[in-house]
Amino acid sequence: MAFNETLVQELIDNAIAAQGLPEAFPTDINNVFTLQSGYLVFFMQAGFAMLCAGSVRAKNAKNIILLNILDACFGCCAWYLTGWAFAYGDPLTTADAANCPTEPDEVNGVTWKDIQTCTYGETGPSQAFIGNRFFAMSNLPRGSYWAWFFQFTFAATGATIISGAVAERCKFEAYMLYELMIVMFVYPVVAHWIWSPWGWLSALRNPVTAANQSYVLFAGSGVYDFAGDAAVHMVGGVASLAAAWVLGPRIGRFDAAGNPVDMPGHNASLTLLGVFLLWFGWYGFNPGSATAIMSTTVPNFSKVVAAVAINTTVGAASGCIATLFIAMAYQYFTLGVVVWDLIIAGNGALAGLVAITGPCAFVQTWAAFIIGAIGGFVYFVSSKVNLSLLKIDDPLDAIAVHMGCGIWGLLAGGAFAAPGMVSDVYGPMPGTVDGQRNYGFIMGGNGAVLGAACMAILMVLVWTLAIMTPFFIILKKVGLFRVSPEVEAQGLDVSHHGGSAYPHEGGKGTNGTGKGDMVFGLTPEMVDRKIEEALEKMKKDMGAPAV
Repeated sequence: MAFNETLVQELIDNAIAAQGLPEAFPTDINNVFTLQSGYLVFFMQAGFAMLCAGSVRAKNAKNIILLNILDACFGCCAWYLTGWAFAYGDPLTTADAANCPTEPDEVNGVTWKDIQTCTYGETGPSQAFIGNRFFAMSNLPRGSYWAWFFQFTFAATGATIISGAVAERCKFEAYMLYELMIVMFVYPVVAHWIWSPWGWLSALRNPVTAANQSYVLFAGSGVYDFAGDAAVHMVGGVASLAAAWVLGPRIGRFDAAGNPVDMPGHNASLTLLGVFLLWFGWYGFNPGSATAIMSTTVPNFSKVVAAVAINTTVGAASGCIATLFIAMAYQYFTLGVVVWDLIIAGNGALAGLVAITGPCAFVQTWAAFIIGAIGGFVYFVSSKVNLSLLKIDDPLDAIAVHMGCGIWGLLAGGAFAAPGMVSDVYGPMPGTVDGQRNYGFIMGGNGAVLGAACMAILMVLVWTLAIMTPFFIILKKVGLFRVSPEVEAQGLDVSHHGGSAYPHEGGKGTNGTGKGDMVFGLTPEMVDRKIEEALEKMKKDMGAPAV
């Protein structure tokens, strides 16, 4: 039997009518959908934990996993106290809002500001910059709890990004402090700018919420950031840049000439398990950002959610493939060998996911392929620049993946956003009945979306660096940022967390010798060096390249 979408919808409508379900039924369905998506986003913490654990050396596995679980714990407390209030502490409608005018009236002297005051009470221009209500959930209506939970999972995700950039040398106290700073203040303000109907960069503004400013939509567009390239990934990535730069590289990461020295993670299986868990969680992150599966204004609104899911998959796939081949080509042309790098491929998938996060609801599938593939390229180049040119040690490439690809994702939305898909998400141009919103310049638009994206990129860079760089410098000055060289050499697990994550493997710092990862008197680095010497000797003896 062929699938008939109209027939299926009629059957659903008839079933709802026959059951006498309340008018709030669609709202409840949408809230359940958003809550389920939030559960998936929360599960991304498990992905981060496995990704981080596999990407560090064995002597620091416990430490990085503990940081990941505490991201959720401290993030929850921070979001409860001030995070939600600064991000979404917007005015509630007054008791007389239903009787307020909906349009200005020049004859009677009614302006948009009058309508705003009647509908929401007195508000000031600061509402466009930061929220100011519901601290510690005080007076927050229970009908908003679903949104509180969903947005909490995003805030915790953004803070988790930084733990990878400072892995293996950051003090536990510093982690607690920067986690609170990010989730209590830095992230919520950016989220308010972009996702609150009152935020000055938001595409959700209307003439009533914008009555305190001289414009409704910034650049006539607002920022098209559907699931968080700016608010989540750029904030986390830029904060990671500040943290890794101030903290400095791990001991031994660069040789005396300043050339990078490989420090591979101890378990590629854990790393790729983390990639898959994150990819799975992204199906809550991106599709869930619709915060609805049913709509009274857009017929078959689930098509938006389905398109987001497909674009998310395509972005990850093309990012992985592109990065794998780019890395292979780089190795071949620089070293003359063909290497299919597993870790690079996994990071490429994450790069594609980040790149498609912002524009996922606005671009067609063919564009998602391009966005993901270019995201892989951006990641690879950014990683090389960070390590070889800037000498920034980032064990998980968090800066390249989240900041680099987050920037690209915002620019990609300005290029590829399709008119019909933009209208499905945001509706008509504010103040009009059916006015077309601006869309990507490659799709025939006028560049307004790109201009708004550039402003968002600039402001997130300035805001995050201006706050987090001095914050990390102060931590360093007072001795709270970096562990001692002795602790770093021995490993954080043995020094601070009661022993190795692998106590069954003899010699990994559990015998009291202080030799860290030594097994039978040899470190893994010494074993690798012995193997290289043996291969070189074989090459000389046989007169042929060693295999």
